[in-house]
Amino acid sequence: MIIVLMGVSGCGKTTVGTDLAAHLGWEYQEGDALHPQENILKMSDGIPLNDDDRKPWIAGVSDWIDSHCLANRDGVISCSALKKSYRQVITGNHNDVHLVYLRGTRELLSRRLVERRDHFMPPDLLESQLELLEEPSADEHAIVVAIDHTPNDLVRAICHGLGLS
Repeated sequence: MIIVLMGVSGCGKTTVGTDLAAHLGWEYQEGDALHPQENILKMSDGIPLNDDDRKPWIAGVSDWIDSHCLANRDGVISCSALKKSYRQVITGNHNDVHLVYLRGTRELLSRRLVERRDHFMPPDLLESQLELLEEPSADEHAIVVAIDHTPNDLVRAICHGLGLS
């Protein structure tokens, strides 16, 4: 099984992802680490990414998922996956890839980004991500988790939603 933690910057994908993977004893992949350097520089300069910028990154996330599915290896990966079209590429035809959408209010997300240190994504880009975000539709069968809880609570909610211990 692959769990894709999705949502805008500041929703807790890395924190929840590392905690969830540790709880399950699975591998964790930080999706941001799969961005080409050009994307990181662009975002660091406060410039939102466009679809063309995201293509190699989405391909990298998809490749990671494909390789784990082919090898029958469980894993957790973080990826903003803001558009349905991105999620369709990422999940492919795999039945064992599950989306978990970490949803938060604009106010909470903004506060987290302002308080965050040592990350390339400036708080100013939150608006562009929220404008681009297409929340998962019912046919995507995503688990939706409100982020206004502790990381431990979120891990428990995700495990419960997926039928995992």
